[in-house]
Amino acid sequence: MSVQDTNTASPLAPEWLAVPADLNALTPPMWAGSVQRNDAGSLAVGGIPVQELKEQFGTPLFVMDEADFRARARAFKDSFDAAFADICGGVDVYYAGKSFLCTAVVKWVEEEGLRLDTSSGGELAVAARAGIAGERVALHGNNKSDGELNRALDMRLGRIVVDSLSELVRVGDIAQARGEHAKVMLRLTPGVHAHTHEFIATAHEDQKFGLSMAADTTDQGLSAAEEAVAAAAAHPGIELLGLHCHIGSQIFEPDGFALAAEKLLRFLAAMQEKHLISMPELDLGGGYGIAYTPVDTPRPAAEIAEAMAAVVRSTCAELGIKSPRISIEPGRAIVGSTTFTLYEVGTLKTVRVDAPGTLNASDGGNNVTYPRRYVSVDGGMSDNARPVLYDADYSAILASRTSPAAPQLSRVVGKHCESGDIVVRDVYLPEDVAAGDLLAVPGTGAYCWALSSNYNYLARPGVVAVRDGSARLIVRGETEEDLLNRDMGA
Repeated sequence: MSVQDTNTASPLAPEWLAVPADLNALTPPMWAGSVQRNDAGSLAVGGIPVQELKEQFGTPLFVMDEADFRARARAFKDSFDAAFADICGGVDVYYAGKSFLCTAVVKWVEEEGLRLDTSSGGELAVAARAGIAGERVALHGNNKSDGELNRALDMRLGRIVVDSLSELVRVGDIAQARGEHAKVMLRLTPGVHAHTHEFIATAHEDQKFGLSMAADTTDQGLSAAEEAVAAAAAHPGIELLGLHCHIGSQIFEPDGFALAAEKLLRFLAAMQEKHLISMPELDLGGGYGIAYTPVDTPRPAAEIAEAMAAVVRSTCAELGIKSPRISIEPGRAIVGSTTFTLYEVGTLKTVRVDAPGTLNASDGGNNVTYPRRYVSVDGGMSDNARPVLYDADYSAILASRTSPAAPQLSRVVGKHCESGDIVVRDVYLPEDVAAGDLLAVPGTGAYCWALSSNYNYLARPGVVAVRDGSARLIVRGETEEDLLNRDMGA
């Protein structure tokens, strides 16, 4: 058998993963603005070392840089307002509540001039408790209950994004019975392919979201989208605001966004002319990507804004129409990189793995084997389900100290009774990582706490916000007592 030189790349590593020149260095796009090494070598956020956070709040722990969150929110709002100033006077930016939501975040969103996108009654309840004005809130979802629709009307939401013809009728009937008008946008599927995982691509035809723009998809020989426009315009309980699309999530390539914007503007212009109606708003979605690994290259907010504005400007000029009011939904791009998860290392184990196709004649024809180290931490798939759901890649760094040791290919795994309980599939960590060390996994602000579970009866971690050198819980971690309180006994 052959032994790998730990200073060179492992054949077990994916092609994109390079051996870092400095295992102690941070890759800036992956981290919040205030995260850095202090003089003692410890990772610190807002000047607070991770050891202090562990001592005060325990691990696992989601650690969020509040100032970074606010800066990213402002960057999208300011950049899109500037790019669209001459087109429609600015842009409405909706924060994706599904990515991470609590009352503190809702207040930050409102204070930074953003609006809030929700997708359930529970998310509406958080919005209501935080006190955000209903007109600044949207409700999404492909299967809204009557209770959720009535709550949306009670809160006087600024928009209900309707996802199907049957839902459109139901929304209108509920509003009419209340003697009100529901402010509605129609979610369309423009048939645009998004360069992302199939489970988070949402604008192709064969999936549960939206109204198809494909021709002749209804009994009337119309597209479902056109039939919905006509039905909404005719229903006395509906105030039709405009159209909405969302092609997917964690997208870096700009082509899909541009094509979707052009298709929706052309459709909007055609529908306004054919049905003699006005649709003053157009939501172009979002789902912009963030850096989970060193090879991810997210686009700055200003670059995205300028590219989208150019498409809207030229298409409206070609069609001879006034631009509708544009809104966007950046998704994880606001919250994702604001947060890292802090774990404590427990068990370590190194196994030898065959590298397929590497036969060693001098070794009797056996495959050459290479070491892969398993680094177990005190969380796992219960606080980050994305690797098992989407094969999502993450990175990790030794957080409690620096190390001069050589890099070793490692797999960071959780403590659950599943072989698929993987937090970071492939990462180079120092050879001397040991039990009791702290690891930090960046980019966990979106869809990690939100997807967390109590699998194996682990309590969900807390979320700490750090700002101006102080840390406070914005979501309390669960206790075993919390879990047992719902057990009703025999």
